Amino acid sequence: MSEQEVAIAAAPEAAAVVSRVAACVEYKGTAYRGWQRQQPGVPSVQEAVEKALSRVANHPVQIFCAGRTDAGVHASCQVIHFDSEAVRSPRNWIHGANANLPADISLSWVTPIGQDFHARFSAVARRYRYVIYNDPIRPAHLAHEVTWNYRPLDVERMRAAAKALVGTHDFTSYRAVGCQAKSPIKTIHHLELLEFGRFIVLDIRANAFLHHMVRNIAGVLMQIGCGDQPVEWAEQVLDVRDRAQGGLTAPAYGLYLVDVTYPETFALPERYLGPHFLSALPDVAN
Repeated sequence: MSEQEVAIAAAPEAAAVVSRVAACVEYKGTAYRGWQRQQPGVPSVQEAVEKALSRVANHPVQIFCAGRTDAGVHASCQVIHFDSEAVRSPRNWIHGANANLPADISLSWVTPIGQDFHARFSAVARRYRYVIYNDPIRPAHLAHEVTWNYRPLDVERMRAAAKALVGTHDFTSYRAVGCQAKSPIKTIHHLELLEFGRFIVLDIRANAFLHHMVRNIAGVLMQIGCGDQPVEWAEQVLDVRDRAQGGLTAPAYGLYLVDVTYPETFALPERYLGPHFLSALPDVAN
């Protein structure tokens, strides 16, 4: 065999093996202009995580997420994946990345995964929690991590109104005017209002979400809860299919991406539903 033939035969063995890794990212979104990488000088969660993972891998790492979050929105379990030639244990990925991340971002689990996994396209459902602090006095703690509503909210009215939104509907009235989704038709699997001390938690799971959909639902339900609108208004807003009739968009800082559902064949690690200060709240998903 010639020298050239030997080199060609050995090339596949010499090529670096690229492995896929899945991970869960937790972050406080207050200081960032959303998840997605921005122009230079504008902070994003994606940029911070990519920089940290790149240092651990010793090569540039590009990550893909389950769903981009807006400026000020948080996550207790944003699922990502990335490809790397580096050979690292899950423990090394976690501790190495966290040592290079700012205090408001951390990795909570890491696992090797097959090349058929995609953080966005393999997902079959996503789950959010919108956290309302209901008290006459403005809170000093968690000031940018919960939404403060000083007027008493009637949770039973909010629950009754929310029932009309469960199922498959055209959510045009509940999406941002600039939403770029191809279809406004989405399926809400569950929508519950939970009480935890002075917190009222809107817990919602759907196959997918439109831009500002959860925040617009929260805005409508809070107006109903404080008595500004009747219980029937949530359904009336849904039926009119006009965002201009949909009321106020609730602030971003009460919103958390808390879970992403994938087929069981991927066997991703499980973690308690966040945010961490609500970890004792029962899981009401069905």
